[in-house]
Amino acid sequence: MNAEEIAQSYRDYIACLNRRDWNGLGNFVHDDARHNGRLLGLSGYRDLLETNVRDIPDLLFEIGTLVADTPRIAARLLFECTPTGMFMGLPVNGRKVAFAEHAFYEYRDGKIWDVRSVIDKAAIEAQL
Repeated sequence: MNAEEIAQSYRDYIACLNRRDWNGLGNFVHDDARHNGRLLGLSGYRDLLETNVRDIPDLLFEIGTLVADTPRIAARLLFECTPTGMFMGLPVNGRKVAFAEHAFYEYRDGKIWDVRSVIDKAAIEAQL
């Protein structure tokens, strides 16, 4: 995949997440997917996302910045959402918060294989 193709694949992946198309996730995520150094596999990665949506029903992924350099993507994702209870150890409890996630993805065989991400917890703390 060239940079343009990998960027489009990533945009399609984000659209898949926002549609909650969990069955389509395998089109974008590798069977041996890893997240922050942990091997989750496709099913574990799906579980992680489903848990996020269960805990944050209005969760929508918005791409703020996207940089593609095959086989990698760097993204700044923007969120404005309402976690129902504790989020990142913080008592959000239904308050609307805005924050960013910075994520780096490595593709293998045309799919997301490795994800390294960090959420701006300080931004959430400042709103509470």
